[in-house]
Amino acid sequence: MTRIKDFLAKMSDSGKQISISKKNKKQLFIALVAAILLVGAVIGIVTGVKSQNKNSGEDSEASAASHAILKRSCSSTLYPDLCFSTLAAPGAIKKVSSLKDVIELSLNITTTAVEHNFFAVKKLLKSRKKLTKREKVALHDCLENIDETLDELHAAVADLHQYPNKNKSLTQYADDLKTLISSAITNQETCLDGFSHDEADKKVRKVLEKGQVHVEQLCSNALAMIRNMTDNDIANASKMNVNRKLKEEVVEEKEWPEWLSVADRRLLQSSTVTPNVVVAADGSGNYKTVSEAVAAAPEKSSTRYVIRIKAGVYRENVDVPKKKTNIMFLGDGRTTTIITASRNVVDGSTTFNSATVAAVGEKFLARDITFQNTAGPSKHQAVALRVGSDLSAFYRVDVLAYQDSLYVHSNRQFFEGCLVAGTVDFIFGNAAVVLQNCDIHARKPDSGQKNMVTAQGRTDPNQNTGIVIQKSRIGATSDLQAVKGSFKTFLGRPWKEYSRTVIMQSAISDIIDPAGWHEWSGTFALDTLFYGEYANTGAGAGTSNRVTWKGFKVITSATEAQTFTPGSFIAGGSWLSSTGFPFSLGL
Repeated sequence: MTRIKDFLAKMSDSGKQISISKKNKKQLFIALVAAILLVGAVIGIVTGVKSQNKNSGEDSEASAASHAILKRSCSSTLYPDLCFSTLAAPGAIKKVSSLKDVIELSLNITTTAVEHNFFAVKKLLKSRKKLTKREKVALHDCLENIDETLDELHAAVADLHQYPNKNKSLTQYADDLKTLISSAITNQETCLDGFSHDEADKKVRKVLEKGQVHVEQLCSNALAMIRNMTDNDIANASKMNVNRKLKEEVVEEKEWPEWLSVADRRLLQSSTVTPNVVVAADGSGNYKTVSEAVAAAPEKSSTRYVIRIKAGVYRENVDVPKKKTNIMFLGDGRTTTIITASRNVVDGSTTFNSATVAAVGEKFLARDITFQNTAGPSKHQAVALRVGSDLSAFYRVDVLAYQDSLYVHSNRQFFEGCLVAGTVDFIFGNAAVVLQNCDIHARKPDSGQKNMVTAQGRTDPNQNTGIVIQKSRIGATSDLQAVKGSFKTFLGRPWKEYSRTVIMQSAISDIIDPAGWHEWSGTFALDTLFYGEYANTGAGAGTSNRVTWKGFKVITSATEAQTFTPGSFIAGGSWLSSTGFPFSLGL
């Protein structure tokens, strides 16, 4: 720059110039222009460098702020190192300014991982030539559960985009989001559980395990952040009196949810339910089998589609898939309308696939009907009814089998006035479910077996899941009553690490062992489970000789017990009235 300035100064000094020829003038002009261009270029470079440095500084500051938010967000998770390394990885990190942004980023990354697992399972099905019957079934179970997970993650992102607005209260958003991700976690466990029946199965499980566990941990982190965000927002809203009365608290039992159509309201208000189609084994209806009627039902229906099932015994396995929503099974009576089959693990099924009836499409209802699995106690796991349908309800329904009778797999469920009978773990799964005013009967098991009323499968402390038995009657069928001294019966055992079951306001007969609860394997889950009893009566309700595990609790506070009622535990105030079934929201 100094040389250029000196050169220009010399050129402008007229006192020192003598005479310049035309040729010299031309050369001088060219040199002058070149010098000016060079000055411009240098100034441009300097300006560009300064601008680049400024932008780089701004980007650096934004990146630092994003990393700080990520660190803070991940600190509430069970796997903070995985959380941060995944979200801050090259290609993943973007500008985030809130916990909500971090959750969305987390869900999108999780979705990509789930898609990878889907193709891994498909590849395994094609590449392995010597798969057993059950391994093939288990892999197809995995595909179904992975597909469910993708839907749940997409729904969670859509809900997050709307959060928070006045369409739903903060508590409804919280419950919906936690339900979606709780279910996604359960699906990964279900996939792996299909490979736990013998040594050959475990080899296939090992191939899938890393990917499934990775997704489960990613979902766990998203769930922890969702809980953190919604809990704080609800607490702040309460303090500021912005949300003075949460929506669930002001909904009366006679009100209807916003999503319920006018036609459905009229249908549920009437004393009789008019069916859309009739199933009759003798050919007098629209269809001879229940499966045919389900297959013909509309997909993604926003109005109730009633399938009346006339009295008779229907020997079939029935699937109500996720695309069949708002389906209702209306039987002629629980003792006269029976759907029965006998799939079981011993004969090559998985527990998941053994269900006589599997209801997955949301808002499924059933009334006045029996679901049955007749495989018997020696066939081990053999499910009569599996439910993964969100906002599903059952009224005057019998669920009859032996081991694993009722599989409350996932999402929010309600049972009223039902009978559930079985032997080992006969009410099990990881839904958020309340059984109210039900008869729950242990049956005579196989020689050497113990009866377990429940086996709840919560794997994460942030899942909003658990089994609640309220205002019900726990006893024995006549075949067990006659030999009850030969077989012990317990209220439950912990299938998974954070197993949660609450028995309250129920009559418990002397069929239940004084210890009340039984371990799964040694000390597994005894400190992390939550088993509670509240205000029960009957010869088997005494708690003085109950187990002394850290996770067991005799609940004495009505306020604490209230958190396990339908109104609180399954957000029943926002949807149970739409079922047309009787219910009680509180204690």
